[in-house]
Amino acid sequence: MSYSILQAPPQKICVIRLSAIGDTCHALAVVRRLQDNWPGAEITWIIGKTEATLLSDIPGLKFIIFDKSKGRHAYRDVQRQLGDSDFDIALCMHASMRANFLCRKISAPIRLGFDRARAKDFQWLFTNRRIDPVPKQHALQAMMSFADALGAQPRPMRWDIPLGDDDRQFADGFKSPDMPLVIISPCSSQRSRNFRNWSVDRYRAIISHLRKKHCRVVLTGGRSDLELEYGKVLSANGAADDLLGKTSLKELAALINAADLVICPDSGPAHIATAFGTPVIGLYATSNPERTGPWLSRELTVNRYPDAALEYLGKPVEQLRWGQRVRHPDAMDLITIDDVHEKIAVFFDT
Repeated sequence: MSYSILQAPPQKICVIRLSAIGDTCHALAVVRRLQDNWPGAEITWIIGKTEATLLSDIPGLKFIIFDKSKGRHAYRDVQRQLGDSDFDIALCMHASMRANFLCRKISAPIRLGFDRARAKDFQWLFTNRRIDPVPKQHALQAMMSFADALGAQPRPMRWDIPLGDDDRQFADGFKSPDMPLVIISPCSSQRSRNFRNWSVDRYRAIISHLRKKHCRVVLTGGRSDLELEYGKVLSANGAADDLLGKTSLKELAALINAADLVICPDSGPAHIATAFGTPVIGLYATSNPERTGPWLSRELTVNRYPDAALEYLGKPVEQLRWGQRVRHPDAMDLITIDDVHEKIAVFFDT
């Protein structure tokens, strides 16, 4: 973008990005670029409660937590913390009805949102400026468009998520000088018709393969019944360390930072790994990795999305709406064990 929507460098910026983990990691890269361009600017970030446990201790940023479990009281809490603050601009980097209502609570002459095609839940009604429409962008590139609109010059991409000594020590307990540490986060979030999870039997085969390569495998994830069942099966007979449902987000981040490799479907850990520069073998069939894949590990991504599009939607990728999901419970079965073996070989050969 060759121009800025601002008349002068911003002094006070408000960012709205509530969730999810991967998207808040993308947003953090944008915020770091703003900081690198304007070190003196005050940046306030309205963020979700869960995501705040990973990011809210970043120095130099003010975080306001939106706790959606409080219902309408969550908006009052945000309004109280905003007080009479005035901002030069609000970056509405979250297009959802919850986030849209928050946009209107921010005192700023410019509320910048997504272009009409990407402004979900009628976001265009709550903002007064929009980023440029660019087709077929990765989600991280789309968020970087907000920095472009402000006239922020490109800078080396960085995240710099702080980790405490206790978190680092926790992760170091799983490291060994003669065994590569591989983190497997087998499941994505348990949303309706998500269908991003690979089968437990195929993960078990991959763990066996990694053990033959003298790797230590650690399982991470949440506390859902499905995840706990995956952990029970995959850790049987000491095949892997089962930490499913047993770590905080900071501990998970420290483990990913300490790891040599992460294996996971389209989910938050893929983007946490990107933030720490840890290679990721991403397992993609129901979503397009060109839009949501791990930014720094494209050569390691297993991409069966084109196959799923043909098999279950009857169309090539080029004819699908950008970002369209393949919502079929069998789609992830298109990813074979050999597909993942090949990416593991690429990782160990580089």
